[in-house]
Amino acid sequence: MHKLTDSTIDKLVIHKVGKKNQDENIRFSKNLIKLNDDLKDLLVRYFLTPFKSEEYFNFYHDSDLNLNEVYHYVTKIFSEPDSFIEQSRNLAKHLYENSTHPNINGGEFYVVYFKQCEFNYEMVDAIGLFKSETRDTFLRVYSNDENFIVESEQGIDIKKLDKGCLIMNVENEKGYIVSSVDKLSKGEDARYWIDDFLKIKQREDDYFKTGQVIKMYKEFVVNKLSDEFQVTKADQADMLNKTKKFFKENDNFEMEAFAGKVFEQPEIIDTFNKFRVDYENENDLELPSEFEISGNAFKKQSKSLKSVIKLDKNFHIYVHGNRDFIVKGFDEKTGLKFYQVFFKQEN
Repeated sequence: MHKLTDSTIDKLVIHKVGKKNQDENIRFSKNLIKLNDDLKDLLVRYFLTPFKSEEYFNFYHDSDLNLNEVYHYVTKIFSEPDSFIEQSRNLAKHLYENSTHPNINGGEFYVVYFKQCEFNYEMVDAIGLFKSETRDTFLRVYSNDENFIVESEQGIDIKKLDKGCLIMNVENEKGYIVSSVDKLSKGEDARYWIDDFLKIKQREDDYFKTGQVIKMYKEFVVNKLSDEFQVTKADQADMLNKTKKFFKENDNFEMEAFAGKVFEQPEIIDTFNKFRVDYENENDLELPSEFEISGNAFKKQSKSLKSVIKLDKNFHIYVHGNRDFIVKGFDEKTGLKFYQVFFKQEN
């Protein structure tokens, strides 16, 4: 976990990265930006407030981590602080070379050196890389001797960081611990910031493990069970509810205990264990049998564990509790299926 409220800006430089596909160039700054204390505090909020998630990443490269450009340049900065401006220009060039998609806009590229960033209860230095691509219209109202005057100006909304990444100076040999924000990209260009420029992959911590196990489990319940067993939608909803209850009530995850609690039947448990192996192979990962449950990862993933039975286009049944209170049947007169729902009182 991180805490960034006490972080301070030690160095800041800004370069302008143009649209490569329109032959716009890069404009480099020669010197660091001089900031007073008020402006430093304002920029700290602008840069760091969006970093709220506990989803972390590592730099990677298929053959050699040192060949990852951003990793290489930030390592130079951490080890040789006097190279800050030189390496910031290398970072800007690298960003420019990877901004080829026509939907990628030019903008200011900020390279920031932070002090006093708290990570896992330790104070560490960090490097921030940020890009502002959008402009908003602001009104400036002022008075002269007799009247008020209103003018419009184009500027950057400090409550809307477009793109950013924060690189903590820890776990250097594993690719650092990186947090990333991208508020703009949605289409084909959506991954250029993460995949092309930064080249990062999710860190395999408890947050990652919790999220991956829930994804695997949901795929098994929704797609696999109905193919091999006579499992109704009500049964699926019941299993999803048991899953949410298990993750809420336990601090630690243990695969065997989880499977026994949720599936109960030995033949379903065996099928689940085989499915897990196939899932790991297909997704090139290895899920541990035990780990500490991340509450934030569960909170995020639990939104996808919707225990809802959708009936044609007429009704949705939300199943929150006792599976025994809902019974599926078939009406021979109408040729329609039905659910009987039992309850004690109507709220």
